[in-house]
Amino acid sequence: MNKLFFFIKGTPTIENNLTGDSWTFFSSLTNCRYLNFLDVSSNQLSGVLPASIGNLSASFQDFYAFGCNIKGPIPAEIGNLSSLGYLLLGRNQLTGFIPSTIGKLKRLQRIDISINKLEGYIPAELCQLSNLGDMYLSDNMLNGSIPVCLGELKSLRNVILDFNKLESTVPLKLWNLNDLLLLNLSHNSLSGNLPSDIGNLNVIVDIDFSWNQFSGNIPSSIGKFQSLVSLSFAHNRFQGSIPPSLGKIINLQSLNLSFNDFSGLIPKSLEELKYLKHLDVSHNRLEGEIPTGGHFANFTAESFMQNYALCSETRQQFPPCGKAHKRSRSKNVVSLMKYILPPIISVILAVTILLIVRRRKSNKDAPQSEISLHLAWRRIYYRELEEATNAFGESNILGSGSFGSVYGGILSDGLSVAVKVFNLQSEQVRAIKSFATESQVLSTIRHRNLIRIIGCCSNTEFKALILEYMPNGSLEKWLYSHNYFLDMLKRINIAIDVALALEYLHHGHTFPIVHCDLKPSNVLLDKDMVAHVSDFGIAKLFDEGESTAQTKTLATIGYMAPEYGTEGIVSTSGDVYSYGVMLLEMYTRKKPTDEMFGEEMSLKSWVSHSLDENRITEVVDTNLLGREDENFSAKEQCVSSILTVAMESLNDYPSERISMREVVARLGKIKAVFLAR
Repeated sequence: MNKLFFFIKGTPTIENNLTGDSWTFFSSLTNCRYLNFLDVSSNQLSGVLPASIGNLSASFQDFYAFGCNIKGPIPAEIGNLSSLGYLLLGRNQLTGFIPSTIGKLKRLQRIDISINKLEGYIPAELCQLSNLGDMYLSDNMLNGSIPVCLGELKSLRNVILDFNKLESTVPLKLWNLNDLLLLNLSHNSLSGNLPSDIGNLNVIVDIDFSWNQFSGNIPSSIGKFQSLVSLSFAHNRFQGSIPPSLGKIINLQSLNLSFNDFSGLIPKSLEELKYLKHLDVSHNRLEGEIPTGGHFANFTAESFMQNYALCSETRQQFPPCGKAHKRSRSKNVVSLMKYILPPIISVILAVTILLIVRRRKSNKDAPQSEISLHLAWRRIYYRELEEATNAFGESNILGSGSFGSVYGGILSDGLSVAVKVFNLQSEQVRAIKSFATESQVLSTIRHRNLIRIIGCCSNTEFKALILEYMPNGSLEKWLYSHNYFLDMLKRINIAIDVALALEYLHHGHTFPIVHCDLKPSNVLLDKDMVAHVSDFGIAKLFDEGESTAQTKTLATIGYMAPEYGTEGIVSTSGDVYSYGVMLLEMYTRKKPTDEMFGEEMSLKSWVSHSLDENRITEVVDTNLLGREDENFSAKEQCVSSILTVAMESLNDYPSERISMREVVARLGKIKAVFLAR
């Protein structure tokens, strides 16, 4: 018996130009009793997969339809193809749910339905595919959790689930897939700790867990990955020290641990990784000397930037370590971590909680003349601030507002700071309350994209917060001042930074914190153009069980959510609305209060109309997007996707707005797609 193979494939050398809804040929194929293989990839067939696909030959084994612009759902009748081994429908426009009937395809070895618009849960029926080796479901809109039963599919070799909306924890059974080669869970909302069982992945080659919400310590059992080539835990909430056992992964070529909360030293064991080509441990709280052996000399300063206290004798970007530091580093750090830090942290937490509880029990509207100094802050006296700011001279003013003024200065130890002085003369009660609120909020938060407080100076006549200095000023300055320009990548990086800050405030605490006054002037940029959200003077720190509150304090006109402006209702959804307005402003370079807007048209409606008409070039900043630009199409698609996210943040109904978790995931996906083009 002969096998029948049928190719209608469009390639650079074989072009069939099949266009339109050309699936009518399926009817004739149902008469081909011995059809085994069908490849229609790279033809613009469009249309919807017909239900008649289920009537193909009983011996039909392989169906390739990559990049055909197929729309609509995957027909349930596909479950009739009992001999199907390969189902490749990636890079289309498929919508709806993954049909549970796929669980009938007992011989299926590979399924690729990535880069579509599928939604809903990953069906548990996939666990019935005992021969499945490759599962590619990336770049869709799948939500819910990863089915626990996937850990029972011992045949799995490649599991690619990135760029979806998956949440919850990773099933423990998944770590029992001893023969797994590739595992990509990046760009989702997965959380929880990694168990020591992860070391069971004996032959794993590539792991990518980046852009999730994983937390806790990395287990030392990760050192068992002798075949691992690439590992990324970037953009999560991992903490603790970097395990020295990473130095045992002898074949490791790429290691990315950036944008987490790791502390302690960079393990010298990493010097032993002779194949390591890429390393990124930036944006953590690491300290001590940067190793110099192995391939460390080949890594740029960007691999180590934005850490707590790294030092180096060979890198000019970092302070020297000093001989005494070298001699006693290991002994002191171990002692500090083991004996000193735990009680100090316990005292700080106890005092902080006590202060918060006492403050909440007091009359919230009563003015306070003094504030207790947070134990982690420096005590800075008025005379030192006066000397640091040239007696608060006009030449040192960085900005001003209703609260008072911000002055740039250099403390006696050479540290550059921003001194936020509250105006007690004009509105004393309001100024004191703003000072107390901002001090309270800043004492409870710590995140790389939030302004960091260094100390305070407080007495009955003078109140100031000493903050880290942001040499590149505000986002507002970069949007509207002459001789300043933010390119496409810088804008999306800033948008992601701000989204991460809000995500932390809304979801990274036991109790949510609402900023209440997000706008470009309150987004500050450090020397590396990393964005930091500032000004918590009217922020709201919720109590346990609270999700909304009312306030009489008005935020900035144009950025307030409708329910905030009319009823004074404060919630995390209000911050989402303000973020959406700011996102529109970043890409249109138009303030919501611009004179072109009024009762008949707002910034929101202006952009919404352009998206509906597919004419975003009419509203986007002309310096950012022009038809003569190189890669115009990629830039246009990127901006269009970002503006769509903004519009989903601006729904008039708070319950209908997307969360900052989803914003972070969506923007990360948009950035990755833009960089890939």
